[in-house]
Amino acid sequence: MILARNPALLFAAALLVAPALAHADGADKKQKGTFVAVSDLAATALRLDGGHGVMTVEAGLDIPDPVLRNYADLSEPRLREAFAQVLQIYAGGLAPGRPPDVDYMARQFQAAADRVLGRPGSRLLLGGVMVN
Repeated sequence: MILARNPALLFAAALLVAPALAHADGADKKQKGTFVAVSDLAATALRLDGGHGVMTVEAGLDIPDPVLRNYADLSEPRLREAFAQVLQIYAGGLAPGRPPDVDYMARQFQAAADRVLGRPGSRLLLGGVMVN
């Protein structure tokens, strides 16, 4: 191989590849931000006319601690399941025609997040709650 026989060419090739490798390594270590998005959640709720409606919630977590944020990224399916369970229980008991109690829902979602993550350190952010 030509590079193995010529140390100058090997050194030049290493100089060309080094910035790309350094950039790839730095991109992995760079903090992506503090927000962990959870996919939109939906549950069945009764409507005023007696039919079935859908309650939709947009939620996410603000986690400044990078270690906890990384764990939350890895636990996103578990967070989604915990939030979906809280929403199903709440929507199933919501009286027809009554608006959702967003403060109560936020407290329940926050408790579920703390339980899944194993400790406090995240802050729940609700983007929107809609009953259709």
